[in-house]
Amino acid sequence: MSHIITILPGDGIGPEIINEAEKVLACLQSEHGLAVTLEHAPVGGAGYEDSGKPLPDATLALAQAADAVLLGSVGGPQWEHLDRALRPEQGLLGLRAGMQLFANLRPAILYPQLADASTLKPDVVSGLDLMIVRELTGGIYFGQPRGIRTRDDGQLEGYNTLVYSEGEIDRIGRSAFDIARNRGRRLCSVDKANVLECTELWRQVMTQLGTEYPDVELTHMYVDNAAMQLVRAPRQFDVMVTTNLFGDILSDAAAMLTGSIGMLPSASLDSSGKGMYEPIHGSAPDIAGQGVANPLATILSVAMMLRYSLDEPALADRIEQAVGTVLDRGLRTPDIAAAGTDPVGTREMGDAVVAALRNN
Repeated sequence: MSHIITILPGDGIGPEIINEAEKVLACLQSEHGLAVTLEHAPVGGAGYEDSGKPLPDATLALAQAADAVLLGSVGGPQWEHLDRALRPEQGLLGLRAGMQLFANLRPAILYPQLADASTLKPDVVSGLDLMIVRELTGGIYFGQPRGIRTRDDGQLEGYNTLVYSEGEIDRIGRSAFDIARNRGRRLCSVDKANVLECTELWRQVMTQLGTEYPDVELTHMYVDNAAMQLVRAPRQFDVMVTTNLFGDILSDAAAMLTGSIGMLPSASLDSSGKGMYEPIHGSAPDIAGQGVANPLATILSVAMMLRYSLDEPALADRIEQAVGTVLDRGLRTPDIAAAGTDPVGTREMGDAVVAALRNN
């Protein structure tokens, strides 16, 4: 069976890292029998330049029809002057909403070869294997009303609405419980129920849902404490589930525990397991075009795509093993290189992963 993958390189370093991921896909096609058809389309700033919209209609149609989507990154300072509705980030939000990608899976795994690259002491962070499940299509990023208005006293006032329905909470909760059931059977639900009524409902729904998963240990934690615990004792967590806003922040904090945000992939899934896969880092316009970006998060996103959407777990394992092999060889891009060592570039790292794939 052949799979259709829509490739969205995006902006900044997006095309560079996507190019290395496509090398990996090509190797899997020629060496390991993967049957895929790749389609390319613009999104973000590239989408705006192409059609005047950060999410062109044709791009959304391709994404909705594909078996999976691989995204690079969006954004850049050259588009910051645009009205909010036309900025590149709206293309990303539009994809999530248009594809109904409500479950964002963000693993934070510390490769043992990179223990010294973490900002935490090795004895605190070694062995970290954490999954953050972030609700992706609701909460304050999508709630209405929102905007900037002038108050009666003449001052400008910005406002956003935090809202979650019982059904939205139940849906992401079930996804998180199912993931926890297949891992260490421990789930921590993160909220701010002592202050926000919306997340008071979140805790109520998660607690009730927990009665349907008696084999999974459910705990609750306020988001401020969760942030502290992530840097104090991160290995206490197995799976965390939380809101759109809290998940955005906590998963980026967890990324640095692994040595670099350039190491972490992500998956955004709908109710049937179809998804969009992307590194959790941004477009990094300050290094775009220099050939120094770390492509491993994007390559590992391909592994997640094979595992979650394309039903090719053996090939996913091959990619992850190849990345481990490359790290064993001591190859490092600048973001994970130790002081005084000579880092490799984006292309060299991608080529090394492909060579390891061919040899394993």
